[in-house]
Amino acid sequence: MKDALLETRIDDVPLFRRGKVRDIYDLGEQLLMVATDRISAYDVIMPNGIPGKGIVLTQMSLLWFEQLKDVVKNHLVSAQVSDYPKMLTPHYDTLHRRSMLVWKMEPVEVECVVRGYLAGSGWKDYQKTGAVCGIALSGGLREGERLEEPLFTPATKAHTGHDENISFSEVERLLGAELAERLRSLSIEIYRHAADYASSRGFILVDTKFEFGMRDGELFLIDEALTPDSSRFWRAEEYRPGAALPQSFDKQYVRNYLDSIAFNRKPPAPMLSDEVVKNTQRLYLDAYEQLAGEPLSL
Repeated sequence: MKDALLETRIDDVPLFRRGKVRDIYDLGEQLLMVATDRISAYDVIMPNGIPGKGIVLTQMSLLWFEQLKDVVKNHLVSAQVSDYPKMLTPHYDTLHRRSMLVWKMEPVEVECVVRGYLAGSGWKDYQKTGAVCGIALSGGLREGERLEEPLFTPATKAHTGHDENISFSEVERLLGAELAERLRSLSIEIYRHAADYASSRGFILVDTKFEFGMRDGELFLIDEALTPDSSRFWRAEEYRPGAALPQSFDKQYVRNYLDSIAFNRKPPAPMLSDEVVKNTQRLYLDAYEQLAGEPLSL
């Protein structure tokens, strides 16, 4: 197995930000986003990564940007290193297949989460309160059940630390009623289109989160789109409402491992075992290959 790329160094370009997964460089009106192989769980970055994960994330985002281009504009300029500024040519091996040149945007400081099924933290919330993020649901729903309508459950955006769920009224207070409603309606529209495409590939899009940016008063989909880092996928053939949940093609496998060793969800994180690394790589790769309908070499 190849080594994981945990950090990039492009000394002749200013570093804009090093996030949980992406190293972002400042090119003036544009940004260079490089998806490393870092993986986080419970908002804590693991000390070892998943080899090739950044390639999967980038290629899957490109797939979704293409599928959704008639629904929402995105920030992509190019993902071909040959199109990048010449100063980046010496870094071809690092940037190839795991980077994107994107327009710099004014980020909307809210995570736009859409849930189509009762799973994960939404299920836990429902068990306790009969609601998901303050949105009341009918009684008697089972874990994994499809919701009558997708739910928009926004959260604060944290570059470090934990995101926190907030109410729609809080989004209105933060961003204004008009922008809040645009975010809600656009997020649900994107989710519906993506869920339809995923269904055509034998996958269920359980839930996902989007990030948006503003440029000239227009909303753009930014960062990544519908990857196993930001979304939960199930194979449709394995789904039975009320029965054991199917294998989840996302970071849940890593979370389950950390729970099994009683990780306290605070840094420093433990090393992931070779088995966990290998199985996580396989889940991410399987997700891409089923959605794209073609193999991806790492």
